[in-house]
Amino acid sequence: MGRLIRGVSKNARFVLVDTKDIVQKALEIHDCSPTVIAAFGRLLSAAVIMGATLKNKDVLTLRTTTDGPLSTMVATTTENSVKGYVSNSKVELPPREDGQPNVKGIVGKGTLHVIKDMGLKEPYVGVSTINSGEIAYDIAYYYVTSEQTPTVIALGVELADERTIRCAGGYMIQLLPGAEEEFITKLEQKIQAIRSVTELFKGGMDLERILHLLYEDMEDENHERLVESYEILERKEIAYECDCNKEKFYKGIISLGKDELNKILEESGEIETQCHFCGKIYKFTREDLREILEN
Repeated sequence: MGRLIRGVSKNARFVLVDTKDIVQKALEIHDCSPTVIAAFGRLLSAAVIMGATLKNKDVLTLRTTTDGPLSTMVATTTENSVKGYVSNSKVELPPREDGQPNVKGIVGKGTLHVIKDMGLKEPYVGVSTINSGEIAYDIAYYYVTSEQTPTVIALGVELADERTIRCAGGYMIQLLPGAEEEFITKLEQKIQAIRSVTELFKGGMDLERILHLLYEDMEDENHERLVESYEILERKEIAYECDCNKEKFYKGIISLGKDELNKILEESGEIETQCHFCGKIYKFTREDLREILEN
């Protein structure tokens, strides 16, 4: 299970997530290469962060369409779960000169779609440009351009080996309307000064300690501490979980029409489908489809 905490301070709201277990399960389900899971894990973490306040049956989906080798990624989150898939889980690129996965290279440039289904007649669809390929920067760019919300976001995934996630997660801080310039300046200085989110996790920090680090030791030019008090509003667990079932796939299968169904059954004897999100296979025989075939 992943962990999430969220809350507010005088000038900002924040969300922090530990998604190690979520990214590990995604790696196992989709059999991703190291660089693919580095990118995909960041997107899954971003979806959990952005969906932190979802309630009931609300759904948020992030979809990337880019010109890189990893052309499409999808992450869908609800109140307590997240799932996703990638178009090319096996593609790989050499690491960067510093030894880190070349996430920017494998993602490339393109478009980010943010789809929020809140149960209204039509879902909200936000579109933004993916320029950096680093995911965190592109999510921050989306917030600034599409929602006019200044945002700091950090995401990270590190592997212990090709099949094991050592740590994964991230944080997001969004300025509230009318945020004080002094707070903004000190926050920017703090973000630049602290280690990467994966280094913080590797150092043994939990989400609460990372949050405290983000707010502590902010000093002005007179060396007076400017620690801003904050309140944690919610702590919860998030799982990589798929809600697929045979009935949902049945509805998709029958949309093929009677003639096409008969053709496939004559050739193969059964119709086999597989869930993109969890890999589960569903098989349909002529008996399963008898009602539609005989009407």
